[in-house]
Amino acid sequence: MTPSILEKIKSIVGTKNYSDSIEDKICYSYDGTPILNTKPEAIVFPENEEQISQLMHLANQEKFAIVPRGAGTGLSGGSVPTENSIVLVMTKWKNIIEIDEANLTALVEPGVITAQLQKEVEKRNLFYPPDPGSMNVCTIGGNVAENAGGLRGLKYGVTKNYLLGLEMVLPNGELLKTGGKNMKDVAGYNLRDFIVGSEGTLGVFTKILLKLVPKPTDSVTMLAYFDKLIDSAKAVSDIVANRITPCMIEFLDNTTINCVEEYTKIGLPINSEAILLIEVDGRGSSVKEDAETVLNILKKNNASNVQSTSDEAESIILKTARRSAFSALARRRPTTILEDITVPRSELAIMIEKVQEASKKYDVMIGNFGHAGDGNLHPTCLTDERDNNEINKAHLAIDFIFNEAIKLGGTITGEHGIGLAKKNYLEQVAGIPGIEFMKKIKAAIDPNNILNPDKIFSMKPRCEGSLPNKQNQIGEFTHSHNH
Repeated sequence: MTPSILEKIKSIVGTKNYSDSIEDKICYSYDGTPILNTKPEAIVFPENEEQISQLMHLANQEKFAIVPRGAGTGLSGGSVPTENSIVLVMTKWKNIIEIDEANLTALVEPGVITAQLQKEVEKRNLFYPPDPGSMNVCTIGGNVAENAGGLRGLKYGVTKNYLLGLEMVLPNGELLKTGGKNMKDVAGYNLRDFIVGSEGTLGVFTKILLKLVPKPTDSVTMLAYFDKLIDSAKAVSDIVANRITPCMIEFLDNTTINCVEEYTKIGLPINSEAILLIEVDGRGSSVKEDAETVLNILKKNNASNVQSTSDEAESIILKTARRSAFSALARRRPTTILEDITVPRSELAIMIEKVQEASKKYDVMIGNFGHAGDGNLHPTCLTDERDNNEINKAHLAIDFIFNEAIKLGGTITGEHGIGLAKKNYLEQVAGIPGIEFMKKIKAAIDPNNILNPDKIFSMKPRCEGSLPNKQNQIGEFTHSHNH
């Protein structure tokens, strides 16, 4: 990018909102997938829609790329810069514009931290359920871009279930407004579902309208230990089959249990093969009735011990094991490859066994945890990126896991997105017609491919780049955490 183009960019956003220092280029060269990195040409912090629109016009004119970014917690390389790009950081957009108690909605800017919104609405006895693992740092804009989920997804759904409307700047600089406070609206195509999960490839969000629900008044949290992994999986299937919908059913295997106990010292039984964290919530006596039914199912499926509480402070303690799973695993080895697969809930037990099979077959340490009630697992390879042999074995194990998930009618990502990390696997799930359909949509909205290019899929013809070299292949699935 020429100095004159960089000067034009600086003139649009102002000197205080622009940086091209080498330190900032390094800081913004990666997201939550640090093995994937490319230094941008500059970093900008726009203050209003007009500045974003002007940047879009300039990018189309000068043919450089714009990569939107929130907190950078994504786990698929979605906000990693590309060559000849600038990073558009939206963290200054952090206002909760309105909490409408009459219509149960919240209007926010994209840089609002998810946990901050939750705290504000709960002061009014309202509830915003999506709770991704990074909720204390991730932003609502990033949640919408990735259609983020979380522990409460089983009962309450994911981000798309709460998106009522939004405003965003399109790649041509125009401002799109869609949706609103109406609970019913079928005027034309449903653009909200079209945009949510688009990973920053179709527009830059500037305002987001979210649905709120009444805050539950009662809850019971249970932590159940199992001597056999298969018993925990059967317990999950039985709970779902009994028409009970807890707000969460979370799973940890023995490797994860040991890492968590080593990290937190909270007294977990390290010989247990599995732990289930279950919470039922709602209003009135039905909560205790459902909790009793769940407790009976756990005992029927040979739970060796069950801790239970309806106290909020004690509930937080019981949830510590699950919420610290990734951090605990990341301490064990220099590189942590966190993956994200989902299968139909009826196939969960088989998928858990397949992850174990991958670990043994390729001699890779894998900690497995996730949202068992959703069929969404996070098999996590503990390895060392400095050892090519170890990384190659991890790649083979993850490739095996992806293929087995697809055979069971599952998918390669339930909540992390495709980004750069899983582009090579998308065809197996979406099919060639599906990818070509996506490409046509992208080309129509962004003909010059300026907005977050090469994420999800490549706009190049299929014959180009279809056989990545070994280094790229490794980079496109690895999520690294260094000591």
